Amino acid sequence: MLLFVIRHGDPIYNPDSLTPKGHLQANALAKRFAIHGLDKIYSSPVNRAKLTAQPTADILSKPVEIEEWTSESLAWQDFAVEFPGGRRGWIFDQPNYTFLQNGDENLGLADWQKAQSVQLLDLENCYKRISAASDEFLERHGYRRESTGVYRIINPTEERIAIFCHQGFSNCWFPYLLGIPPHIYWSSFDINHSGVSVFEFRNYESGLTSPKCINFSDCSHLLREGLPYQFQNRVNL
Repeated sequence: MLLFVIRHGDPIYNPDSLTPKGHLQANALAKRFAIHGLDKIYSSPVNRAKLTAQPTADILSKPVEIEEWTSESLAWQDFAVEFPGGRRGWIFDQPNYTFLQNGDENLGLADWQKAQSVQLLDLENCYKRISAASDEFLERHGYRRESTGVYRIINPTEERIAIFCHQGFSNCWFPYLLGIPPHIYWSSFDINHSGVSVFEFRNYESGLTSPKCINFSDCSHLLREGLPYQFQNRVNL
């Protein structure tokens, strides 16, 4: 199975929509996915994600199915914190070097919750919802989680499935999906508007598999359509 996770296009957050640039990005994604196709298309319930998914659904004549658990609003409830000074933001919305200080860089999956850089999180509850929902979703598609990053193949498939969602949600989900200490992931990775990340669940004869990221936040569809290739409208790439 190939799992495509796509961030929405350039957004207008209030009211929730896409900018003209975001709509062009969504159309570029549709042309990209028209080449090899998708078997199933899922979206966050949030409008900017649904608007990004719709051109792909139209060009492939596929329905968009809503996955409530991928909502950025829910992820915000789990992973937003109040920083000193009263500013509220995502836990990963700190200078990236913050996660690599005070010995935090030496903490792994077994003890990442001891990191000083994540102590503002509700560590008892932050991953309960998203991890349970992730496990249910993947088992529904044939892959049952057995341990960190390892899945039992209960129904091998070569399907290509896509989830149109969000930066905040993905930055919270990907560490769990890949079995990477979250604070180490947050120190080094981020996701672009309309960026496409691809995870391969290869069907090994052993009956076990582990998702491998074979493409991360790729925006080659923008170059193909002659659109500006930038990171967060801030850095020309």
